Amino acid sequence: MTNRTWRKRVGILSLLSAVTAMLSPAQKFTTLLQFNGTNGTNPSMALVQGADGDLYGTAGGGTAGDGTIFKITPAGAFSTLYNFSGPDGSGPGGLMLATDGNFYGVTGSGGAYGYGTVFKFTPQYSLTTMYSLTGSSEEVGPNSPLVEGYDGNFYGTMVGRGTNGVAFRITSSGTLTKLYQFSAASGAYPETPLILAIDGSLYGSTSSLGPGGWGTIFSMTQSGTVTQRVSFDLANGGSNAFLLQAANGELYGVTFVGGPYGSIYGLGTVFECSLDGSLVTLYDFSGPDGMSPTAPMVQATDGNFYGTTSGIGQVPTKYFGTIFQITPDGVLTTLHNFTDLTPFPTGGLLQATNGSFYGTTNGSYTGGTFDSGTIFKLDVGLASFVKTLPRAGQVDTTVSILGTDLTGATSVSFGGTAATFTVVSATEITTTVPAGATTGRVEVVTPSATLSSNVPFRVLQ
Repeated sequence: MTNRTWRKRVGILSLLSAVTAMLSPAQKFTTLLQFNGTNGTNPSMALVQGADGDLYGTAGGGTAGDGTIFKITPAGAFSTLYNFSGPDGSGPGGLMLATDGNFYGVTGSGGAYGYGTVFKFTPQYSLTTMYSLTGSSEEVGPNSPLVEGYDGNFYGTMVGRGTNGVAFRITSSGTLTKLYQFSAASGAYPETPLILAIDGSLYGSTSSLGPGGWGTIFSMTQSGTVTQRVSFDLANGGSNAFLLQAANGELYGVTFVGGPYGSIYGLGTVFECSLDGSLVTLYDFSGPDGMSPTAPMVQATDGNFYGTTSGIGQVPTKYFGTIFQITPDGVLTTLHNFTDLTPFPTGGLLQATNGSFYGTTNGSYTGGTFDSGTIFKLDVGLASFVKTLPRAGQVDTTVSILGTDLTGATSVSFGGTAATFTVVSATEITTTVPAGATTGRVEVVTPSATLSSNVPFRVLQ
């Protein structure tokens, strides 16, 4: 029996034994903010942690009704930072923090031509429209977060209009290049975020078509060469695969539909996939344990994966979603069942450097009132850690280390090799990759703790 086959059997068995797990005393769920329309409404994307340690995100609503950018401290102090007004974009998607310290994002509509924008948002809360989509057949409405390549450019996808979708690159100065036109044969409508893998390629998914009819996983070079890796056929998942690359180098993800349970389309899966496309289903959602994940999982500092489902759970006759934990071998535990007060966690989770998880709920019309969504925190007792920006680089590459209580740090090392560094603030250290460093965890020693990075830093040759 292969290791992958064993993992799949464990995942199937876990369906029978682990879906009704209860919160342990160490776990605490807290609603930090209720949106009210004026301060935003119905957030649908994951939060991102800034260099200042605060959490940033986007929502609809706002003063002009075109959406907002906001921040919230880990303790729950909320500020609206920017209100979109239409010419600068409308309907913002998720944010990403780039190596230059700025946030970058997209809007699904608005801009100079009404078809969306790509924008930069600085830590001083200034927004610059980098590019307005023209409304041509390819240039319509991106909404997934961008990803920064090793070349310093940004990559994303758009579903397009009258086409099967496009992958694109945009420079920091706003020059947009269409890299690849999707087709029925290669899979159509790329709606999920791209990820940058340690091999330097970008990985993503399409929501439909392809050989199996239900979408694909693909890899793409930074020059736009696309290779199909997985074809979905419902039995192994389908209709959007949300990806992450784990510390072991494998891809893990969830699919919106597929698997043997529920309707004829299935209720979604959790899978493991090698970079060359060998896929194993670890878990099939069945309803009481959730259904239809709509965001990537995150790998936490305990090595397990944490994610959300957008529907069902164990609130009787309701469909409000869950938070779950799943081990790399496929044992799933339900950590939280959402209720009609905080429904539909469509944006997924962020593990902040204080160890806690943060996320948003999209809200819904329930009980005769309109719930505009929330921001929540889930504490499962995990310790503080550090993140690096970027996750990989050559010797002498400048690296920002983000964390909590970094003041007074006495040493920084890359895979055990000491590095020179500067403490910028309590939440940020700047350093460079030292000569002789090898791929491994980044470690920061402070007066109160020794903090390790959540994933290994890859030293490029």
